[in-house]
Amino acid sequence: MGIFSWGKKDSEESGKGSVNWIPLTDRSTIESLRQRSYEKPVVIFKHSKRCGISTMMLSRFEREVTDGDSHDFYFLDLVANREVSNQVAAALDVRHESPQLIELWQGVVRYHASHGDISASALKD
Repeated sequence: MGIFSWGKKDSEESGKGSVNWIPLTDRSTIESLRQRSYEKPVVIFKHSKRCGISTMMLSRFEREVTDGDSHDFYFLDLVANREVSNQVAAALDVRHESPQLIELWQGVVRYHASHGDISASALKD
């Protein structure tokens, strides 16, 4: 189950998969995520609570994840953490979009997508 329930009960929150979201709230964390990606793939989901498309893609992504232990999943609330979002874009050289999914592996961006292109099935093992 994700740690962000958006007012839903646990039984309503997840589909067939589960995501254990780790909040991404500190700009200094970006370099440590890059280093962590040498051990395990790291996924960053950039989300705006003000955007209906972002909420829809987050829900779809959470339903699609079938092996929540295969990656470390970081959740970036764009409204509350705009500076962190800007740092992610600059440090990883990925143009900011919302919603956006970024996968790091071996210190580099292996996959990124935004809006309707976001898909858990595109993540590599």
